Amino acid sequence: MFDTLQLNSLQQDAVDFGVPIKSNDKSSPLLIIAGAGTGKTNTLAHKAAKLIIHGVPPERMLIMTFARRAAKELGSRVNLIVEKKQNEENVNYSPIQIPWMGTFHSIAVRLLRENAISIGLEENFTILDRGDSADLIDILRHELGYTKTHKRFPKKKTCLDIYSRCVNSQNTLENILLEYFPYCSDWEEELTALFSAYAKSKAEQSCLDYDDLLLYCFHMAQVPEIAKTIRNQFDHILVDEYQDTNVLQAGILTSFFP
Repeated sequence: MFDTLQLNSLQQDAVDFGVPIKSNDKSSPLLIIAGAGTGKTNTLAHKAAKLIIHGVPPERMLIMTFARRAAKELGSRVNLIVEKKQNEENVNYSPIQIPWMGTFHSIAVRLLRENAISIGLEENFTILDRGDSADLIDILRHELGYTKTHKRFPKKKTCLDIYSRCVNSQNTLENILLEYFPYCSDWEEELTALFSAYAKSKAEQSCLDYDDLLLYCFHMAQVPEIAKTIRNQFDHILVDEYQDTNVLQAGILTSFFP
């Protein structure tokens, strides 16, 4: 039996699910529902390790996390588990590298760069961090005359938060303002113009912001030929903290891997 270190019976059941892999096995997806601090990440690490030990090439696995620290922690745990198992079996241990393990945004960057030409992007597109994005919005606010209004226009960070929520929820500006930013509802027309100018400026500079990385990746997943190519790169997709996925992140997964 696979190493049960630090696993309870339910966690072990999750690790054992669908492994070893049978020929032409099309086992159903597995969703683990558990509260905070119950060992979901540890279970995921054991799952990845077991797949590797049973012959799955690490490069055929896609592991998605929500933080770089989580990805690093997962990689360390997988190596510890594999090393322990191989030592028990007197097999020479070699460190495991899982090349396709990282945050949703980092994976999106790689997929976009690999397929940039096919979707009309520059391969060397620039990525704006949150500070850069807010500063660009601030410049555009000023150019559009919104910094000199009689009634105070929303600050750059608020504007970026509104834009980000619209993109990640795939909801309308009107609905987002009503539900989350009611104090900005009077500025819907101006915000629409601002966000249009923001999108145009990014396109002219071949820039993508953090939200665009997910948005472009989501739309790329709707192209059948590209989706098929990416789907064929991986045999196993593991997602940490799936409950935290937003509409775009969940859409990326279900579109690439239906």
